[in-house]
Amino acid sequence: MRTAITGITRNAKFARLATVGGTAVGTAAIAVSALSGTAHAAEGAAKPADKPVSVQTAATTAQHVDAQAAKAAKAHKADKAGAKGYADNLDGWIREARAIMKKHHIPGSYEGIKKNIIRESAGDPNAMNGWDVNAKKGTPSKGLLQVIQPTFDQYHVKGTADKLTDPVANIVAACNYAADRYGSMDKVNSAY
Repeated sequence: MRTAITGITRNAKFARLATVGGTAVGTAAIAVSALSGTAHAAEGAAKPADKPVSVQTAATTAQHVDAQAAKAAKAHKADKAGAKGYADNLDGWIREARAIMKKHHIPGSYEGIKKNIIRESAGDPNAMNGWDVNAKKGTPSKGLLQVIQPTFDQYHVKGTADKLTDPVANIVAACNYAADRYGSMDKVNSAY
């Protein structure tokens, strides 16, 4: 931050030009100033720049900064979607859970899982039942498949989040429980 501010001060004439020129050039002025200031700081020079950076160089730098920002945004989106590119929605959660279930030999079809999720939580990963017998005992059912904490703890699959309301962890633990108790989530047709 300090380098960028120093860079803008060093290139005050260019900063004024950038302000008149518009946002894109203004962004470039900050980027160029920051780069210029960083280079001076790296060299240990405390002298101001001899000349302001040209508008052409500033525009090129702005394009580079914009490209880097777009690349970072894309990486963030991919990160959010998961390592394998699953969408951050009900379809993606079920698909990711099924991939984990396959590795751990836990049965359950996409349709069977989705049917139970819709009945239990309407697809809300933060759904909580505050009125049934479990809730009255202090352990409300939570998540996509309305799992209680002790069941989640017992059937949690290593490698998934250790959080009851995490959509993928909730699905995998619930399917693991259903497989143990009923043979598969596909055989569950009511509260379980």
